Amino acid sequence: MENRILVLDGAMGTMIQRHFLEEDDFRKGWFEGHDFSLKGNNDLLSLTRPDIIKSIHAEYFQAGADIAETNTFSGTTIAQADYGLEKSVYDINYHSAKIAKEVADEFSEREPDKPRFVAGSIGPTNRTASISPDVNDPGFRGITFDELIIAYSEQTNALMDGGVDILLVETVFDTLNAKAALFAIDEVFEKRGVKIPIMVSGTITDQSGRTLTGQTTEAFLISIAHMDLLSVGLNCALGASMMRPYLQVLDKKSPFGVSAHPNAGLPNEFGEYDETAESMGAQIKDYLDENLVNIVGGCCGTTPDHIAEIARMAKEYEPRKIEWNV
Repeated sequence: MENRILVLDGAMGTMIQRHFLEEDDFRKGWFEGHDFSLKGNNDLLSLTRPDIIKSIHAEYFQAGADIAETNTFSGTTIAQADYGLEKSVYDINYHSAKIAKEVADEFSEREPDKPRFVAGSIGPTNRTASISPDVNDPGFRGITFDELIIAYSEQTNALMDGGVDILLVETVFDTLNAKAALFAIDEVFEKRGVKIPIMVSGTITDQSGRTLTGQTTEAFLISIAHMDLLSVGLNCALGASMMRPYLQVLDKKSPFGVSAHPNAGLPNEFGEYDETAESMGAQIKDYLDENLVNIVGGCCGTTPDHIAEIARMAKEYEPRKIEWNV
């Protein structure tokens, strides 16, 4: 990171959708007799269709990505409870990490001057510790801090057992959830006697410039700055151009690396993303011209074409300077 801008991969879901998978694809060899419908539970594909997940990682590395995210965005007992698959969480995370690491190692051996890394994707869960899901009971919470810690600890241990190089707490819309994840990670590190780098990436939900729970970008940064982090950044929700003002805040305030993986624009009326690699690349170029980022990639709607364009430009620029341990 001190020598060059690192490139993160693009969307997993967008690539999975290209395969037009059916219910059987989400059950093969693991969940044939399961009572719940599993179609759309993409994390399961690391178990039932590892060939697809492996090929997606390879496409992103081939496009120029330095870091691949594991297929574990919903890999907690909290998120998997919707499918009755809480007991499968270890397998989901462990095998997802192993698949990504195998592909990363293949590319690292092939190109030793460009080592590839794996980031264990830790999503926000489908619960929020800060907001009541019941408009008639503002004091009610659908999840407790301690319950989040337990779930995130399970996921973290499995990802580390699978060999990830980095842990990425991403798409943070509720910083209290993220703090639970960071607390869990810290406890796991202490028990294992091992530390690996941590990335945190928040989500500005609209052009108000705030997270879903009302924090500004600076407040989000301050809330997690007590941790020893590799980077703090933003992802999802916004396209590249709309994310830029908030990256400028992180650039000025963050003592850590700054990451960005925006969407390929905003979704159309069908929920699809129309922004081309060239169009998105032109907006990412503004980040590079302003020296805003250390790590850059793509979120929803992005493909290997988008990542190839970002990687092509990123290698021509110097990374943002980081004042470590400030």
